[in-house]
Amino acid sequence: MKHRNIINTIEPVLEEKQIIAVCGLRRSGKTTLIKYLLNKYSSNKVYFDLERVEYRYLFRNANDQDIVKALELEGLDLSEKAYIGIDEIQLVPEITSVIKYLYDTYDIKFFVTGSSSFYMKNQFSESLAGRKFLFELDTLSFDEFLNFKEVKISMPEFKFEKASYYFYKRLSTYYNEYINFGGFPEVALIEKPETKRRYLLDILNSYLNLDIKYLADFTKTDEIYKLLRLLSARTGSKTDYSKISGLSGINRKKLKDYLLFLESTFFIRLISPFVTNVDREIAVQKKIYFSDNGLLSVLGNVSSGALFENMIASQLYRLGRLNYYARRTGQEIDFILNDKIAIESKETPGLSDLKTLNYRAQKLNLPNQYLIGRHFPPTEFNDFIWGGNIY
Repeated sequence: MKHRNIINTIEPVLEEKQIIAVCGLRRSGKTTLIKYLLNKYSSNKVYFDLERVEYRYLFRNANDQDIVKALELEGLDLSEKAYIGIDEIQLVPEITSVIKYLYDTYDIKFFVTGSSSFYMKNQFSESLAGRKFLFELDTLSFDEFLNFKEVKISMPEFKFEKASYYFYKRLSTYYNEYINFGGFPEVALIEKPETKRRYLLDILNSYLNLDIKYLADFTKTDEIYKLLRLLSARTGSKTDYSKISGLSGINRKKLKDYLLFLESTFFIRLISPFVTNVDREIAVQKKIYFSDNGLLSVLGNVSSGALFENMIASQLYRLGRLNYYARRTGQEIDFILNDKIAIESKETPGLSDLKTLNYRAQKLNLPNQYLIGRHFPPTEFNDFIWGGNIY
């Protein structure tokens, strides 16, 4: 398995008794990750994929002792340390009681995955309080993407550094591919653009036909697809429910349910505004971004500027708390990171963009300002950070 950065976070707690739980978007690499972790141990292990009906039936209908017998039939020796991997546990919500019984009764180390943040962070976490470590796996970061492409270059020294033309020329082709096709591991390994698009469409269809079927009671997947196409054209825009409802023909209540589902299954991200009053934050509109550029690119004819802004949102999201700033006058700052760093993204940045950002950031008492660009401008201006340096 090619290295994923999350392994560095998981390894310090790998030998603890607690369950290793990984949540994230479908086909972001969760299965590969837990199989890698599972294979670090002895042969006394078993793996279950709950997308298989016989395993769903087992964990949904059998009592604890029947499940113990089933595990023994799978070759697991429960008289010694055992390891169990379970994929997509949200497909059988009742499984938490089974895991709790096995965890408390036997010496078992669990590795589990899920594609619903609502389930993993609420029902699963509450049922197994104190018994698990929960990690979120995103699609590939840019440094992981380069590793998958087997590009040999020292990345750490360029992190958040002022744009280097050499670094840009060396890696801009890869970064443009990353922007246009996103960071799904299997897509990154494909060379032909048309084949990449086919894989992305397959991922999209799997989400519509499987995640929605198993995780929600929505019956109109064509309606959700229509909504996704509409949202793709509004990337980086505020969630004006009345306007979106009018354009889509979906009533406001159902629209809110759809957006909540899309967010809780890691398909979209809703970024809150930067405000000092909590009650006002609840009242104002969030901005919509997609969790992976590849999905965004196959949903509609999205501008290069929107793709770049969405990518910067994805890159920054991994680094901490992310907000945006906007005033009624129309003045905006694209992103505020960790309540301290003001960030503006421009495909081709210029000095005037930096001056505007600095002025607005100073008004908010934000100590740091970063202008992020995709292309080097035709002038000698280089007081910005190239997008490929954000990791």
